[in-house]
Amino acid sequence: MKTEYVYHVVTERPMELGQKLIFDQQHHNGVYHRVTAFKALLCGEPVEEKLVRLLQPDMDKWSKVAYREMALEKIRKEYFPTYPSRMACLYTSRTLQEAQSWAKFFQDIGRDVYSIVRLKAGGGFFDGDACNCFDGVPNEEENLEKAWHYWKKDCSNEKPVIETLIDGEITVEEIIISF
Repeated sequence: MKTEYVYHVVTERPMELGQKLIFDQQHHNGVYHRVTAFKALLCGEPVEEKLVRLLQPDMDKWSKVAYREMALEKIRKEYFPTYPSRMACLYTSRTLQEAQSWAKFFQDIGRDVYSIVRLKAGGGFFDGDACNCFDGVPNEEENLEKAWHYWKKDCSNEKPVIETLIDGEITVEEIIISF
């Protein structure tokens, strides 16, 4: 795979210049950990306390996210296995302008934003339209139909909001903007 450069809005914890990240079948992101914690809670299984504290204030929101992400992963694995998993990837932007728009959006909804970084990545890439994400529901069939449209990219929106999913080995090449 060829090396590409993308931008990432850093929101969960600061990143450092030269930092290396890996996302693959053994290395997952925060979405994965929150979805698996939600599934465990539903089954009455033990869940790490810090994840319970994260989920409990808004279980309705996390149920919608979990049902959506489980459907998206099922469709991806079956029909689009070469695309990065949304639960084992970094969400990025192809341009600095797109990253700045995401940073503003995150700030407007009250999410901490630490910086925008430029990354060097050589894994898989998928440009999806975040407008095709959906609130998941307990009805798996309904979720799977919507998930198909996300990966197939057959629902065009007047003003798409592009999210570039990347996996593999990723290196922080430059800290562009610090907040």
